[in-house]
Amino acid sequence: MARAIWSGAISFGLVNIPVKLYSAVSKKTVRFHQLDAKTGSRISQKRVNPQTGEEVPYEQLVKGYELSPDRFVVITPEELEAIEPKKTRTIDIEDFVDIAEIDPIYYDHPYYLAPGTGAAKSYALLLQAMEDSGKVGIARVVIRSKEQLVALRPRGEVMTMETLLFGDEVVDPGAIGDLPDSSEVKASKREVDMARQLIDSLASDFDPSKYQDTYREAVLGMIERKADGEEIAIQPEEEEPAAVPDLMAALEASIAGAKRQGGSSKPKEAKAASSKNGSSKNGSSTKTSTAKKKPAPKKTAAKKK
Repeated sequence: MARAIWSGAISFGLVNIPVKLYSAVSKKTVRFHQLDAKTGSRISQKRVNPQTGEEVPYEQLVKGYELSPDRFVVITPEELEAIEPKKTRTIDIEDFVDIAEIDPIYYDHPYYLAPGTGAAKSYALLLQAMEDSGKVGIARVVIRSKEQLVALRPRGEVMTMETLLFGDEVVDPGAIGDLPDSSEVKASKREVDMARQLIDSLASDFDPSKYQDTYREAVLGMIERKADGEEIAIQPEEEEPAAVPDLMAALEASIAGAKRQGGSSKPKEAKAASSKNGSSKNGSSTKTSTAKKKPAPKKTAAKKK
């Protein structure tokens, strides 16, 4: 069973709702250690002074902020503690905004909020009110000595709290130099229509269970096979990327491929029934289509004479 990593209260106006904080994600990553290739021994990381070549004990380490190469400002733990945000146990909601107004790029890390002791009714009340209004609570909270900007929003029967990036932490797209000039690459109406047609052909409902981390599964599978003594074949290097194809030709081919893929998903029974009834897509019977193909042998015979 998951353990709460923080406990406090949601506060807005004069309302105070005790809550417990749980992490909403459990990232699945494959972690490796550094080993000595000759002996297979695990490598230990040591803090070494590059000037003296000697290892520096932990108690001798201090924090330093680099102003310029080889020039640092040393900051002590006491100085950092003096300016730390006041440690409180409240999630102070400052504003309620429409969820559509928050660009997903600002979302950072998700958590779940569960009601504390005796707060079930007030928790459910806030959850229902936010669900009905379509609003998200923007709040501040101090976790592990760091002030976080967070968004509170309902997700079914649970309240989620997602840490948000501050405005100056999101890179302005204008800082990217490789973006094309929109006036020079304006698409034609036909191109846009075909692109929308391709999007419509690939449209479906979002199902998170449909998408798997195939690379992680492949790495774990390779580790298991290698642990059993299997020799792993090294894959050849990737080929150079092909030249960018003609846009319209690529769109037409993609739409045709999407249509074929959609058609191939029909049950075999339906295809068999269609063949049995002698019907084709355009409504003509198989007898008619057979009759149309009969003149072909005559032409061939004429050529032979």
